[in-house]
Amino acid sequence: MSWLFLTVCSSALLGLYDFFKKLAVRGNAVLPVLFGGICAGGLAWLPFVFWSALSPESLPHPSLHVTAISAQEHGLLLIKSLIVVASWIFGYIGLKELPLSIATPIRATSPVWTIAFALLIFSESPSMRQWSGVAVILASFFLFSFAGRKEGIHFHRSKAVYLIIAATLLGASSSLFDKYLLQSVGLNPTEVQAWFSLYSVLAMLPALWWWRSRTDRQVFQFRWSIPAIGLTLLAADWLYFTAIAAPDALISIIAPVRRAATVVSFTLGILLLKEPFRVSKGLAVLGILVGVFLLA
Repeated sequence: MSWLFLTVCSSALLGLYDFFKKLAVRGNAVLPVLFGGICAGGLAWLPFVFWSALSPESLPHPSLHVTAISAQEHGLLLIKSLIVVASWIFGYIGLKELPLSIATPIRATSPVWTIAFALLIFSESPSMRQWSGVAVILASFFLFSFAGRKEGIHFHRSKAVYLIIAATLLGASSSLFDKYLLQSVGLNPTEVQAWFSLYSVLAMLPALWWWRSRTDRQVFQFRWSIPAIGLTLLAADWLYFTAIAAPDALISIIAPVRRAATVVSFTLGILLLKEPFRVSKGLAVLGILVGVFLLA
């Protein structure tokens, strides 16, 4: 199956994932929501870790076989978990404060940073058309800043905006680390996803302990969207890891196509969450789509 097709499917699931996140964090304590979503993904993989160790030949599909890896590889996956969990914490807090139709398009600028890092680290060479896509995405980002100002969100002094940007930069770093793990270290998608899902639970524990120790912490309310976060991301990441493991896959193409998920989340934010729609928002999303097309 084409790595590009797998990336498109992953993108659609990521749009739903962003929507479930917004449902879960609205008026809710952020850190336990994040921990619940992470646990749902980790628990989904845990049975297959034991199954693979005890009776791998009876697994229903080879892609569920979690093979043993070295201590060094476990260390690398722990590092990945720490990077991603930090990105998630920043992103969830920012998402709680911003409309979905503002936050997710900001995250969609991630390909710009991924391409910049890919040039420096992996010597990938985007074409002139792809550079044009970068320019269009950046212009769309600034258009969003004007749209946000009309809703009382001033990008240059909004803590939530800076948190989303920090989450975006960490996410871009994680994308490049994924390529290193899958293509240079030689791990397979199942190994990366399974152990990353489990280590993310451990990486989240200090933040959860900090939240529990606060006397002024916000009350946590369980919602069905919390496990949906973890399970939707699990499916999206499985498709993504499978795509990026392909020998001819280009991270500078996969990253922007995956960010087209913003269309799904933007539409759901407008239609189901009743967020205010402005023409400038629609034009900015259209600009991001054009930029993604040029990058691909």
